[in-house]
Amino acid sequence: MYIFASMISKSKYLISLFAALFLLLLGIQVYFMYKTSQVKKREIYSDVHNRIDDYIDNLENLGGASNLGDDKLRKVFAEFNNKKISKKEFLQYFDQNRKRTQDKLSDYIDRHFAKEGYKVAIRTQYLSIVYVPKNINLIDKPVTLYETRNKITKAGISNTGKWETSSTSKSDKTDQLERDDSFFVRSQTDFEILNINTVVFQNLTLLTLCCIAILLSVLILYIFTIKNLIRQQKQVEVLHTVVDNISHEFKTPIATLKIASKTLKKEYNTEIFPLIDRQISRLEDLMHQLHPEYLTEERSATKPENWDFFIQDLAFTYENADFKLNNSVSKELPFDKKLMETVIKNLCENSVKYGASEIKIDVKTIQNKLEIIVADNGNGMEQSELKNIFEKFYRIQSNNIHNSKGLGLGLFFVKKIVEKYHGKTEITSEVNVGTTFKISIPYED
Repeated sequence: MYIFASMISKSKYLISLFAALFLLLLGIQVYFMYKTSQVKKREIYSDVHNRIDDYIDNLENLGGASNLGDDKLRKVFAEFNNKKISKKEFLQYFDQNRKRTQDKLSDYIDRHFAKEGYKVAIRTQYLSIVYVPKNINLIDKPVTLYETRNKITKAGISNTGKWETSSTSKSDKTDQLERDDSFFVRSQTDFEILNINTVVFQNLTLLTLCCIAILLSVLILYIFTIKNLIRQQKQVEVLHTVVDNISHEFKTPIATLKIASKTLKKEYNTEIFPLIDRQISRLEDLMHQLHPEYLTEERSATKPENWDFFIQDLAFTYENADFKLNNSVSKELPFDKKLMETVIKNLCENSVKYGASEIKIDVKTIQNKLEIIVADNGNGMEQSELKNIFEKFYRIQSNNIHNSKGLGLGLFFVKKIVEKYHGKTEITSEVNVGTTFKISIPYED
């Protein structure tokens, strides 16, 4: 029992360890995919940036679409600084330029990255325009110069730049500096690939599928291992129970032999010797049932009177049960006598174990078929149990407690013997009413 408990404890430990390692592997895979996607994003942004950087730096060369050369910009700055134009006119000037260049810039960018499928958004802004002599910033918020139809939502990469434009004028009379129009400008160009996640996923599809395949393989192996462990634990538990109950199965023939021995001591009875021989044979059969060759051995055929002997032994052993046999078999049948005894006794003993006080056995032949019907008034079975009762080592439980002793082999061997002779078994049962087994086995004269 200690070994069994130790096995369960060890299995639980292995399951927990396996689960922890799987979660660790899952975390490593997720982290690996995340870092790989980040590297891929940087590669794509770097490629996009390198391919359009020179073009963005010379946006005033958009084939006449832009009219913001250095001289023009300085002139606009100076006019606004000297209050020759209003702030509204100043901002409108840049807004008109943005609208005028938007389509040409967008078409160029879309055409340039159509093959890769990138959806690129670009925006160039002036962050500050400072009048140098007095250090006055002409704008209180960024001004957009150029922008594509696709709008920036979150810049993936940004370029900042600084440049200065200046102009001075002198008085014709005094030859002194009359005005200094010097401006210091800070600009920023933002790039964003709006469908970057889709692009990265497409680029990493094969790698993602490989990672998923590895995880699924490990998970399937994990589930298979868990199921196998559970199945083995159940088998160990069943075998443990079988070992505990083997002694009970041997008690019946041993008890019968003891009774026969006491009877012989009191008085001589010739009927006792056949009974002893049959019980010894039964002990041998119990041992044989633990070996697969038991069902393949062919011994003697079944004679009509053998059916009576089978029931006599049962009646002798189970004094409190009423066995009623209707034997209409009138000829020898080509079925092994030991196997037929196993069928009859296993069915009847199963009835006694599950509360039957009256068992009716009907044995007859109909059109080259042996028909055996065993009906009892026992506890009966739930319909859900009927599909399991012929399984090896299976025993009906109530609240996970076996209410009757046994190996769980009786009905299993009944099924195997019937199948050996190409017969069929039918069963009907009702709780608190009883159970009826009907066996039909074909034979040739």
